[in-house]
Amino acid sequence: MVTQDKKINELWELIKEVPDPEIPVLTLTDLGIVREITMSDEKVEVTITPTYTGCPAMKVFEEDITAKLNESGYKQVSIKTSLSPAWSTDWMSEEGKEKLMKYGISPPMGSSDKSVLTGIVKNVPCPQCKSTKTELVSQFGSTPCKALYQCSDCKEPFDYFKCI
Repeated sequence: MVTQDKKINELWELIKEVPDPEIPVLTLTDLGIVREITMSDEKVEVTITPTYTGCPAMKVFEEDITAKLNESGYKQVSIKTSLSPAWSTDWMSEEGKEKLMKYGISPPMGSSDKSVLTGIVKNVPCPQCKSTKTELVSQFGSTPCKALYQCSDCKEPFDYFKCI
């Protein structure tokens, strides 16, 4: 007989396969978006927290999680959105940060970034050549959660996943 804990572990393993629609090298669990999974009888509830309120990918997160669990035999799936506590880059896995760097996006550094307020810009490592001689080009990159930098050594532009 399969215990409730084993089913929950199985659900986590399945959801670990669901990619982020904006950065497909990451999974939703790499990002720390999936907060909790509960099961009562045959009904599964997955609690997720968006990277920021109004995140346009939330509907896709819900659809992709539901589809993954449905195709694995879980037919009664509901997704609950929790805005509190607010998502933080601290919730990202170390494996996810490594995947970002290999993908060409510099991962978040530290727990929070007050550089916008202080004017002191971080020396963000270039994901191409690993140099820290980089310059902020724009506070906004390809998505709102990223900033655009350029490396002074290899001259390549790259995204930096901002600390939130």
